[in-house]
Amino acid sequence: MTLTPSLKIPKKPSKKFISNLLEEHYHLFNTSCSISQALPDPLGIARDFRDDKIALFCALFSYGNVRAIMNFLQSCNLHSLKNHQISKCTSKSYRFQNNEEIQDFFQSLINCNNLYHTFYKNYKNGSLIEGIYALQHLLYEKLSLNTKGLRFLIGKPYCNSPMKRWNMFLRWMVREDCLDLGLWKGIKKSDLILPLDTHTFRVSQRLGILKRKTYDLQAALEVSNFLKTLDKYDPIKYDFALYRIGQLKLISS
Repeated sequence: MTLTPSLKIPKKPSKKFISNLLEEHYHLFNTSCSISQALPDPLGIARDFRDDKIALFCALFSYGNVRAIMNFLQSCNLHSLKNHQISKCTSKSYRFQNNEEIQDFFQSLINCNNLYHTFYKNYKNGSLIEGIYALQHLLYEKLSLNTKGLRFLIGKPYCNSPMKRWNMFLRWMVREDCLDLGLWKGIKKSDLILPLDTHTFRVSQRLGILKRKTYDLQAALEVSNFLKTLDKYDPIKYDFALYRIGQLKLISS
């Protein structure tokens, strides 16, 4: 089954149809060729460095137009972040963060001792969310500034946001295949939450995976729970396929 813009999706797709669709497109997009100059993605930069701090930097700045994201990330001195060297990150600003805020965030990451340890000790009873909150608190503690731009970048703990960028970072860290890095061990792939964005939100609704109308954490959990019925050990392997299907507009609304 090859998905094209003219493919007729049933009004109410069966679970078998959805399973076949996502499994095929997981294998289609789970290749290193899925990230290229023609189809760029911040994960490509994270893969080049294979470092959790650089991956987090890339993930948290992954909002907006993908080419603008890539242009910004490619302007950054990420080698100094990996080597824990105090250095200017970039001369640029990016959307809601001015240059001073970017530099402060960059320095806060350099000053964080161990992201994995902070996350893992708060990862209790399979709850990744508590681990995310702990990392957010850690970053806020290291910042010199307290601004709207930095609060947007890091996010607000204990809110009902889908936490798309944080869940994407964890997907990169926990899963390991042709795309994801698998740098963090001891975390169950089945505990991951879908990094719900506008593309995966729309496609999930069109396929009937998601009934909820509100773009929030509960929607991300609803899709994640459905995907567990397709693969209980690695449900979020379908995320990149859902994203590409939506991004490339392979399914009409």
